[in-house]
Amino acid sequence: MIRIHAENELAGLALVLIGPSATLSPAERDYAIAVRRNPDAALVKATRCSIAAGDDPLGGSLTRIRTPEVRRSDGATYTPSPIVESMIAWAASEGTPGRIVDPGAGSGRFLLAAGKRFPKARLVAVETDPLALLILRANAVVRGMADRTVVAIGDFRSVPLPEFDGTTLFVGNPPYVRHHNIEERWKSWFADSAASFGVKASKLAGLHIHFFLRTMQIARPGDYGAYITSAEWLDVNYGSVLRRLLADGLGGTALHVLDPKAMPFEDAITTGAITCFRVGKRPDALRVRSVKSVTRLGDLSAGTTVPWDKVEQATRWSTIVRPRPKVPAGYIELGDLFRVHRGQVTGNNEVWISGPHTRDLPRRFLLPTVTKAREILEAGGVLGDDRSLRRVVDLPADFEGIDPEELRIITRFLEWAKQCNADKSYIAEHRRAWWAVGLKDPAPIICTYMARRPPAFVVNRCKARHINIAHGLYPLEPMPERFLARLADWLRKNVGVDQGRTYAGGLTKFEPKEVERIPIPRPENLVA
Repeated sequence: MIRIHAENELAGLALVLIGPSATLSPAERDYAIAVRRNPDAALVKATRCSIAAGDDPLGGSLTRIRTPEVRRSDGATYTPSPIVESMIAWAASEGTPGRIVDPGAGSGRFLLAAGKRFPKARLVAVETDPLALLILRANAVVRGMADRTVVAIGDFRSVPLPEFDGTTLFVGNPPYVRHHNIEERWKSWFADSAASFGVKASKLAGLHIHFFLRTMQIARPGDYGAYITSAEWLDVNYGSVLRRLLADGLGGTALHVLDPKAMPFEDAITTGAITCFRVGKRPDALRVRSVKSVTRLGDLSAGTTVPWDKVEQATRWSTIVRPRPKVPAGYIELGDLFRVHRGQVTGNNEVWISGPHTRDLPRRFLLPTVTKAREILEAGGVLGDDRSLRRVVDLPADFEGIDPEELRIITRFLEWAKQCNADKSYIAEHRRAWWAVGLKDPAPIICTYMARRPPAFVVNRCKARHINIAHGLYPLEPMPERFLARLADWLRKNVGVDQGRTYAGGLTKFEPKEVERIPIPRPENLVA
């Protein structure tokens, strides 16, 4: 194994492999300044041989030098070769593209594998990281593909691609960046771009969803592609824009979802879904498949066909890939009796959860609240005493009628909160008043929703509030405490992790609608 320990050493090795005649972009030239350019001749030879054999020693070195934590802000997760090979094999079975575009090219794993399969195709790499592009160029030179490779450094959402008369294949692993780290201008771009296709888009969508939308903008009918992303968009509200696009102009043809235990990426704990599409030519049915492991992917030709009219009716696509069992006789869904709501997001726990900084605030604005999952896990079956719980500041949006002395204390607290940027969070900026957290009413039953175990359910006898580390179960009509206690006890004993959404690494999450879909005995059977 080739070992390189520093970025400047890696860049220097890449520059030697590229050669002096290459034309670099300004960003690459700036990066190349002052790097180490005299790597050992034996290292250069070994690296060249490894690249020629189809490996990616430079990309592998980059992922070791830059830890997953460092790369997370850019969403840079490098794809294992079995996944790359399966997706390129599928592309070959669908046609022969004249151009191949990888919108988040990294070291070029997808692009160069496609270049080998399609020796006459033009190759277009779009990437923001100059070091990754230097590595890609080095790989392309060694594999003899530099003459037909175009490198575009920049953001795929704004980089212009030249017109092309033939068929384009879009393939790759779009970067995964959560909405918290996406600039507001790009969130607005996303919403406006989706609206141009008649689709309402949530600004909570991750960056990978943006890349699908950008593909839709620049692709032409007949172009096709395959992207591997996190599988979360299958069910969440902000994934609805992608589900709509696949059902319409983007032309979804197949969906292969990797088992959460498969761990598709060695440097990231995440799920994986491969989405195949043919722009403007949606088939009558979507081919879907649940895949147990990366080694079983094959050429993506397998799967069950599901008519698109059935797919379009589904609010959650994971149930299409892995259908849930029907509610058994004598049971109903929990949602027939309750609505489930996630707790309120404070926007800044260090400000809004009580501590020395809140000691002067009026007591009535400090509400006992479940703020940690372990408070539920350790409660047994009943949360009966709020004295061990922390308080959350829950001020009214309107201060009219508040005693002047209390108002002076509140004003002083809010001035301090502003110094902590409590008014600048996404949540605060979208409240009626930035300081009004707006805790929900106490829920009769509270449950955890994310752990490597089934959720814990407790009867909330002390009437505590809860923030977004828990869900609240609110009955549609008043229910006696005896029934609530029986139900919570039944849920603790009978709900399993298989009823939630399992992420890579075994972390299981229950969204509110998933809790509502839990089958429970009919009330008359539960209290009999």
